[in-house]
Amino acid sequence: MKVALVGSTGFVGQAILKELTDRNHEVTAIARDVTKLKDLPNVIAIQADVNDVNALSSALKGSDAVVNAFNPGWTNPNLYEDFTKGSRSILEAVKESGVKRYVVIGGAGSLYIGDKQLIEDENFPKAIKPGALAATEYLEVIKREDELDWTFFSPSIEMSPETSGKRTGKYRTGLENPVFNDEGRSVISVEDLAVAIVDELENNKFVQKRFTAGY
Repeated sequence: MKVALVGSTGFVGQAILKELTDRNHEVTAIARDVTKLKDLPNVIAIQADVNDVNALSSALKGSDAVVNAFNPGWTNPNLYEDFTKGSRSILEAVKESGVKRYVVIGGAGSLYIGDKQLIEDENFPKAIKPGALAATEYLEVIKREDELDWTFFSPSIEMSPETSGKRTGKYRTGLENPVFNDEGRSVISVEDLAVAIVDELENNKFVQKRFTAGY
């Protein structure tokens, strides 16, 4: 499979890139700085700004699928604005490119416990709320796309460098609610997040749906 990966040098993007290449998929790895992507097997590195729709669309053409792992950085003071602008530009570029399969890595904030989204909880971390809000709003934008075979992925509540470092290849999936383990934690490593994403690309179980994964 030929997969275009936007945001391929980020924390999540790097894990997805490794999982894709380990499974012998051909990857067009797109990033603003492609220094880290040179000389990787089965990887074509393309430098592009996500806000340049024409350049990005050209880079995506000919792919079987596009994976959007774009994140302008949790410490970015303009996180909400940059996430919103970049994500909508990527969506426009995907549609212009003619690629139908589109997988988005979003956030956990849009998942529900009861009838409320996590982001509505008064204890939701303030530091990441702007990004979580932007991702939640982007999910609603994606849901209105009926011409794309889209999938929106929300990771576990706990998914960070501290919960990562190990690939088990095992996980459980859910749709609108977090997946909790026997200890009552919603957690997954970035390595197993990548497994879930590549499994979805290969098996297409959640087309035009949001899903989540955890242990």
